[in-house]
Amino acid sequence: MDVSIQQSASHWGAVPAEFAIPLVESAFVLRHHEDGLRLREHSRRWMLEHRLVPVDVVGTQADGLRYTELVASYSVGAPFDALCAISDLSIWFFVWDDKHGRYAFHHQHGQWAALRDALYRVVDAPAAYSHDAEPLLSGLADCLLRFHALMSEHWNTSIAEHLRAVIHAYDIEYRERINNYVPPIDDYVKLRAGTFGYRVWLDCLELAAGRTLPADIRQWGEYRRAGLASQEFAGWYNDLCSIRKELAAGELHNLGITMIKHRGLSVGDAIDEVRERVITRVEDFLLAERAALERVDRANLPSEIADAVRHCVFNMRNWISSVYWFHHASERYNVNAWADRSHPPYVVDA
Repeated sequence: MDVSIQQSASHWGAVPAEFAIPLVESAFVLRHHEDGLRLREHSRRWMLEHRLVPVDVVGTQADGLRYTELVASYSVGAPFDALCAISDLSIWFFVWDDKHGRYAFHHQHGQWAALRDALYRVVDAPAAYSHDAEPLLSGLADCLLRFHALMSEHWNTSIAEHLRAVIHAYDIEYRERINNYVPPIDDYVKLRAGTFGYRVWLDCLELAAGRTLPADIRQWGEYRRAGLASQEFAGWYNDLCSIRKELAAGELHNLGITMIKHRGLSVGDAIDEVRERVITRVEDFLLAERAALERVDRANLPSEIADAVRHCVFNMRNWISSVYWFHHASERYNVNAWADRSHPPYVVDA
């Protein structure tokens, strides 16, 4: 299962003290898929094929933003075709998030509604959009068609449902942003599960393991708690490292920004509060991980199912180390101010 390269954390950059989590640095190994370099070359070709970035900046997008390294560090052991499909969906997600942000900033209601509705149609019938002129449609369609070839009908039905939930969550966020509405903390936490795509990425653990888990195992409390803790860590740590960037961009949907709005915290105090929540999720994961693996050991499962569950839990762990170091290596998170608030310097128009 652990066919991986262990990387030095220095490869990913230094961690500012306000974002440092010693428990992650001491208890989690930073791993990297053995085919990480091949993945980077694949992703460059894929971004160009679907016109997601211009030719002259594809190297910057592939290297400086570290998108493929992120995926290669939380999809350890995945077959190469599955690794590429997960990585391409992740790249698509970043591009779609940036497009959504620009539409909301400029109140481009018609363009947003058209994209939202078209994406629902892509999820329902990807083959019809595999060569669409809109890069976000053809890119998502391509990912879904490759998923169909790799995984069971049940798994594909599940991820389609979860992608629809992501689109719906982004639509809620769009409407809130154009109305300058900052949701209460608990409402934001629920919305974040959709906009980050927690359930989509948990589905992709099974894709990396090469097997659809039985429904009853997906529902194990221990497995669900471990998965949720790893994903909430990822979503909230992203918020932690993005607070200043998103304040500069005029964005409202960030766990720290909700605390600034609804609890009157300063930026520094909000950073401290979010960091404490993130640490708690790491602690929760370690407890749930142990419980999930102990249940596998005593469940008398067929060996191929037991191995798949262990592989999924293993990559839940890798999500934490990968996301942690990614935020201090990617140029996406090393900017706090720029001239055009709607257009961060890492966004390029294809």
